[in-house]
Amino acid sequence: MFWSKQASRLTEAEHIDLAGTPDVTVLLRPSVRARRLSLRVSKLDGRVTLTVPHGASRHEAVRFVSERADWIRKHLADAMPEKRPALGSTLPFLGQSHQITEAPIRAARVRDGKFILPPGDARKTAVRLEALLKREARDRLAKASDHYADMVGRNFGRLTLRDTRSRWGSCSSTGNLMYSWRLVMAPEAVLDYVAAHEVAHLVHMDHSAAFWAQVEAICPAYQTPRQWLRNHGAGLHRYRFRD
Repeated sequence: MFWSKQASRLTEAEHIDLAGTPDVTVLLRPSVRARRLSLRVSKLDGRVTLTVPHGASRHEAVRFVSERADWIRKHLADAMPEKRPALGSTLPFLGQSHQITEAPIRAARVRDGKFILPPGDARKTAVRLEALLKREARDRLAKASDHYADMVGRNFGRLTLRDTRSRWGSCSSTGNLMYSWRLVMAPEAVLDYVAAHEVAHLVHMDHSAAFWAQVEAICPAYQTPRQWLRNHGAGLHRYRFRD
């Protein structure tokens, strides 16, 4: 069917759905004053609006939104209110929501879809959970790093955990590995991918085609967890464990 350029213009506001994880509804709002397409994510209610200048087509607007799907989801995650874990609430672990409970045990553990803490001061629940997450993260990241290091035939130096927003991991020129402990809240495939990514830097200290070929050789399905981090990684920082 043939559509004229005039018929394709956006003349009134409408909502479109941006498929993905999570799904996002975007308001397309035509404006006679706007000179260019402009995206805005409200920090108050998370509403996503695309201002469309007079004369721009609906197709152009939809394509603009689709090309910026990662940007939209990142800013939505950044706009999420902070959450402080507490008894009775939930917290993600390896990509699954786990309830936070207490039981007459000596040491905190993760089991059967729950974070189980020994009885103690409720005001210290978040701090105790942070310690548990760090312990689990260290064990799992060390195991994954050892696995991929064996695959590439290289050794790494120290392994440290930090709480960084700028990166999920790094590999120094001397072969030391650093990871964000919050990775243990992401799906296990995501944690494994980041370990594979950093270990691959033991072979190629850049992001060249050879580097990505190395990542794919040891972690063939890396594109899916990499995309998960782009879409949801920022949301892992909404959980606040300390004042």
